[in-house]
Amino acid sequence: MKYCKLILFVFLVTILVTSCKQHQEARRPISQKSGTFMKKSIERNKKLNAGEEGQIDSLIKSNPKVKYFASTKGYWYTYVIQNTLDTITPKKGDVAFFDYEVKDLKGNVIYSELELRPQTYAVDKQNIMTGLREGIKLMHKNEKVIFLFPSHIAYGYHGDDKKIGTNQPLICTVTLHNFISETAFKKEVQLKATTPEKQDTSNIEPAKQTKPVNKSKDTITN
Repeated sequence: MKYCKLILFVFLVTILVTSCKQHQEARRPISQKSGTFMKKSIERNKKLNAGEEGQIDSLIKSNPKVKYFASTKGYWYTYVIQNTLDTITPKKGDVAFFDYEVKDLKGNVIYSELELRPQTYAVDKQNIMTGLREGIKLMHKNEKVIFLFPSHIAYGYHGDDKKIGTNQPLICTVTLHNFISETAFKKEVQLKATTPEKQDTSNIEPAKQTKPVNKSKDTITN
C-alpha cells in the first residue's frame, strides 16, 4: 500500500514539473516576436532617416552658393545674419527671446513668424522641438539662422496634430534677439509687476472740437 502511494506521489510530482517547464517554454515565442518587432522598427527608422537625409542633401546641393554646416546633433544650418563679435551662446537656465518661421522642404510656409511671435524660452527647461532646442544653443545674439531638421528631431511620427504631418522634415528660420540669465529675467518680471503701466493713448482719437453755439440774440438790423 505504501509502495502504491509512493508511486502515485512521484507521478504527481512529475506531472507538476513537466507542466511548469511547458508553461515557461510557452513564453519564448513572445520574447522572440518582441525582438523581431524591434529589429524591424529599427530598420524602418534607418530607411526613413536615410530618405529624409537624401531630401535634405538634394536641397543643399540645389543651391551651392549657400554654405551649410552639418551639426553633430543631426541637423544642418546656414547663417543669414552672423554675429562674429560675440562669443557667448545661451546655456541651461538662460531665457532666450527669439522669433522663427517653419516651412516644409519645398519652401511652403507652415507657420509664419507673425503667427508664432514672440517666443520666450527657458533654455533646456521647457519642452520644445528637439532640433530647435539644440539649435538655439549654438546661436549668438542678433543672429538669424536657417536650420534643416529631419523629422526625428522635429515632431517625429505624430506631427504636431495641427499643420505638421507625420515624419515631416522642416526648415526653420530662427532670429535670436537676446538672451539673459534666469535671475535677470525674474527681476524684470518683478519690476514690471510693481510698476504701474502707462495707458497707451496712441490709438485714441483726439476729441473733436465743436464751435460753441451762440445763443445771443442777433442784433444786426437792416
